[in-house]
Amino acid sequence: MNRNTNDKVKRQINVACIGNPNCGKTTLFNALTGSRLKVANWPGVTVERVEGTTSYEDAEITLIDTPGIYSLTCYTIEEKVTRQCAMDDDIDAIINVVDASSLERNLYLTLQLLELGKPIVLALNMMDVVEERGMELDMHRLPEMLGDIPVVPVSAARRTGLDILLHAVIHHCEEGMEDYILDYPPEIEEKITTLETMMQENYPSHSSARWHAIKLLEDDEEVKKEHPISVVHVVDRSYEKEIIQCKYTYIEKVVKEILFYKNKKAASTDRIDRLLTHPVWGIPIFLLIMCFVFFLTFTVGDILKGAFEIGLDSVSGGAAVLLESLKVTDWLKSLMVDGIITGVGGILTFIPNIFILFLALAILEDSGYMARVAYVMDSVMGKVGLSGKAFLPMILGFGCTVPAIMAARALETEHDRRRTMLVTPFMSCSARLPVYVLLSDMFFPNTAALTAFSMYVAGMVTAILAALVANRLEKGKINDSLLIELPEYKRPNARTIRIYVWNKLKDYLTKAGTTIFIASIVIWFVLNFGITGIVENPADSFGAMLGRVLVPVLAPAGLGMWQIAVALLSGISAKEVVVSSFSVLFGVANANSDTGVAAIVENIHKINPAFGPLNAYCLMLFCLLYVPCVATVATIKKESGSWKFTGKMIVFQIVLAWAVSTVVFQAGSLLTG
Repeated sequence: MNRNTNDKVKRQINVACIGNPNCGKTTLFNALTGSRLKVANWPGVTVERVEGTTSYEDAEITLIDTPGIYSLTCYTIEEKVTRQCAMDDDIDAIINVVDASSLERNLYLTLQLLELGKPIVLALNMMDVVEERGMELDMHRLPEMLGDIPVVPVSAARRTGLDILLHAVIHHCEEGMEDYILDYPPEIEEKITTLETMMQENYPSHSSARWHAIKLLEDDEEVKKEHPISVVHVVDRSYEKEIIQCKYTYIEKVVKEILFYKNKKAASTDRIDRLLTHPVWGIPIFLLIMCFVFFLTFTVGDILKGAFEIGLDSVSGGAAVLLESLKVTDWLKSLMVDGIITGVGGILTFIPNIFILFLALAILEDSGYMARVAYVMDSVMGKVGLSGKAFLPMILGFGCTVPAIMAARALETEHDRRRTMLVTPFMSCSARLPVYVLLSDMFFPNTAALTAFSMYVAGMVTAILAALVANRLEKGKINDSLLIELPEYKRPNARTIRIYVWNKLKDYLTKAGTTIFIASIVIWFVLNFGITGIVENPADSFGAMLGRVLVPVLAPAGLGMWQIAVALLSGISAKEVVVSSFSVLFGVANANSDTGVAAIVENIHKINPAFGPLNAYCLMLFCLLYVPCVATVATIKKESGSWKFTGKMIVFQIVLAWAVSTVVFQAGSLLTG
């Protein structure tokens, strides 16, 4: 959003976007910054921070998107990060994003931010919901009751009010912020004044003395640790409850004076939630929705993939002709065409299926439905010894396991975080989808979508059962219920969805250009070189030698082929590599095309005529349950801080994958005679 294109030096302003979860903060952040984003880690912690830039008038503005919080009292890493950002001296102003339809909940954080003494602009988001409910806000009285701070109505989804918001930020930075004083009872106010004076004496350059004085009175451990001063003669106990009550009393007063016709129109959200969060029907409805998502992933994705198949055939054929005309040696030609183009290109043909999956997940998330899924699963999570919040990382696991593991930081205890890290990899990430698509199309052509969907259900069931067994072995207790904000249902924002889907596809393409590219080269070498050098028959290669060592182990699970063993080993680098390995191992340039699928099946039956749907299903189960990709393993080690825990987890997953696949294969073999 460039407002001024002249060449004069612009002022640099750092602005933090802070607000409750589900208040539309990230949507507003994306609307202000567009694609000008930068991702890094917060200083001292491994939580990702997202920065974006925009310009207005003569200022270059750096916006920092922070994790959503309800207050500046810290329990989780994300809450600490947001508070650290709010107090950072490098932050010139704060945009406090508020859900205008839920002021009672949002204003508590606002009052805490005002006590920091920094310039604050209140961005009233979701004004369209206020209008739909028939409510009205007194936009003159509200800023008066909040210390005359700028209050700007915005709609992040419709991109309205953004210029006014930026104008308010710049000019409020120039004017500065007068101290906001919320009247507490005389006893508390007297103690705050004394502690504020002590803070100023001990830390004369400190910019938020009153806020720190209040936190000292609340017996805040972090503040006491960061600013140790003797308060024994002032603070005789924690006054946190009284301070909280004072804030909520004032919030009630504010809402009473500025909000009108609150109950004029019943919220449609409540009516929808009677069904979607129903204690009996909530989970079946979720499963039906996900089943429909996979129906779309297969049907629409398969329609779109035709263009990718034609493109890959053209690239493969053109490369072969070009290399032939350049008289390139046979081994290099094979590496380029049979190794790299076949391996990487085979993965790229799954882009339509991946696109449909991410698009559906983005719509479900942006509409507010995914929070309901966590809510309806809360009772199940508690019964198996998991925190109710554990299902939030598990839902993220549908996209990618790495950020899902990182999301476990939101849990309060190390025990809950490790238990969640143990089960989250069982959720089917997008990297496994190409494996499901390929094997389902090969052996379950009439029920491909349902077969792939069963893998997602199997992953969730396995995660829940694994948590239950671990809880019984550790003699754990049922965890407390989940406290989660259920946002208003809203029409998904096209811009937000576009950014989400593009970032996911970009990650997928980046992986294809790096991890899968390297893995394809490695696979080609291990299949084309043996003890005697270059080999004509892959059965004489190093890959075949390694695969045959694992055949006796995998045979009880119906996977007794050295080619499958090599594909599973390659999948440790990235699960998509299992598909590219199939392309290289069975000599098929385009594994995702109808002819490619038929060719792989034919080649498999030449090696093992008995390999059928049951074997393929067990292979999908093994890919679902065995050790996750290298990036996930590295993340688990980083988040847990323990190689011992990581090693035990890897062994557990491999043993579980083998055991489940073996039981299913042996039982299925008995039933089918």
